[in-house]
Amino acid sequence: MNLIETGIERGLVRFDEERNFITYIDQNKKRNFNNPEEKVQAEAFLTLVLIYGYPVNRIKNYVSVQIASETKEADIIVYSDDECESTFIVVECKKEEITDQEFVKAVNQAYSYCVSEGGSFVWITSKIKDEYYEVSDKKPKSRISIPDIPQFGVKKLAPYKYVKGGISQTDTGKVAEPEVEYGAMQKFFELEVVSENELTRIFIQAHQALWGGGQRNPSVAFDELDKLIFCKIWDEKHPRKTGDPYDFQIFRDETTDELLKRVKGLYSQGRKKDSEVFKEDINLSADETQTIVKYLQRINLNKTDLDSKGKAFETFMGSYFRGDFGQYFTPRTIVKFIVDSLPINNQSRVLDTSCGSGGFLLYALDKVREQATEFYDKVKEEKDHFRHWHDFAEKNLFGIEINDQIARTAKMNMIIHDDGHTNVIAADGLLNDEDLRNKSRNKEFQYGTFDFIITNPPFGSSIKQTEKAYLHQYSLGKKELDWLSTTANGKQLIRDSQSTEILFLEQCHKFLTEQGYLAIVIPDGILTNSSMQYVRDNLEELYRIVAVVSMPQTAFTATGAGVKSSVLFLRKHKEKTTEKISNQ
Repeated sequence: MNLIETGIERGLVRFDEERNFITYIDQNKKRNFNNPEEKVQAEAFLTLVLIYGYPVNRIKNYVSVQIASETKEADIIVYSDDECESTFIVVECKKEEITDQEFVKAVNQAYSYCVSEGGSFVWITSKIKDEYYEVSDKKPKSRISIPDIPQFGVKKLAPYKYVKGGISQTDTGKVAEPEVEYGAMQKFFELEVVSENELTRIFIQAHQALWGGGQRNPSVAFDELDKLIFCKIWDEKHPRKTGDPYDFQIFRDETTDELLKRVKGLYSQGRKKDSEVFKEDINLSADETQTIVKYLQRINLNKTDLDSKGKAFETFMGSYFRGDFGQYFTPRTIVKFIVDSLPINNQSRVLDTSCGSGGFLLYALDKVREQATEFYDKVKEEKDHFRHWHDFAEKNLFGIEINDQIARTAKMNMIIHDDGHTNVIAADGLLNDEDLRNKSRNKEFQYGTFDFIITNPPFGSSIKQTEKAYLHQYSLGKKELDWLSTTANGKQLIRDSQSTEILFLEQCHKFLTEQGYLAIVIPDGILTNSSMQYVRDNLEELYRIVAVVSMPQTAFTATGAGVKSSVLFLRKHKEKTTEKISNQ
């Protein structure tokens, strides 16, 4: 039961039939619940009563506050006495969609209210982000950042908020009861499982905070946020005893430099185990790191539902990849269609030679995970269920991405989805398999070993012989056999250049097992242009054409691409069949 429903049950709030208006019963105050800030304020009010244990008669909503000659309105004030004369906590509530700059203004506003009213603590919340401050009793009234406001009856604040095995932030009645006025101890919280929508907002707002309205390149901000998400996941997975605090959070009496040092320590630990995910250090200031920690500290990424966190990261990436990196993002409707069309199972070895952000790999993983649910009960046969899909993710799922930053994003995408990232490498997917193995130190990238290749290679780029030494390794990198394109000794001449999508058709053939399947997105020109007849002839020699599915002109509009394309489903011929066709 959520806070709102519990509040209704306990007689703290009520709604009209249409749920348009909320009434705070003890104060007899009725407000418009369709106001985005009101939803946040209602949850803050109920948190104070149901989670933090404050008597409802000591809490007032919408309180007039005198600031110099102006009269302002504080959202919530918690008093330290039953007469509501002595201000204890001032709470400022903002809508979930608030920007980081607006949040800073809200902090300043709430702090000024608290100082004016002679209060001791400030809580600013948008639900997506929370900040807490203590007002110094010295002059001038300095602002002291703290991990949490005190619960009712607590005289000494704890140095942190989140511990392993702490109380749930949605369980009511487990904090200090109202009658326990003295000597109560601050209770600690466990990390919170959040919804897909909330997690998406957290990712997007954290990215916007780092982007800073143009102060940092969006792709750089994305990369830095990925690093801190990596730290967050590593911290959650790190073994600790019940009651031990998590490291990825704000601590009391700690400078931002000390926080940055601790976060960099997490980053260093994670990189020792997985050095291929990130090769560069965290390039954020101490203040920027603190900002992102405040966004991420309360959530439990490991225990949040796999589909929810996966979709949240995908949605976040989608909003980002529609910009400068649109070419690395295949629309998910197309990805799902392709993966659903192929008979992939947990024994299949699957490769994407141009994996971009990892969409094809993740949908293949989701397909095998769904199969695990068909075979095993997720509760009664949890270990078998986990092993069925996780072994596939760890041993049978492979990706190659030429852009180092996008490769890291693909790895993070896989980590968010509970692993499978160790076989995603940053390399040119057109290198031969030996060079790929040497570059990645991964022995699994071998020709003739993959059952399925699903890929959307880059369109329009040309590989020039003067720039890449491997063009001669491809039949399609050589000129057609005729008297003009052969040397005196009968050898084929190397083309000056060749399109990447054409070379990938041949590269994928090399990686496939006999009778293996290739599903590839290609520009329609390969299928229709008379100048591409030699490519079509080559395809007939190498593959059986299973299906050609034409995509609408608008299929890739969202990613900034307007080339008419199709999905080609091919099955690799047995070697004898290819020899027979080529000798005809």
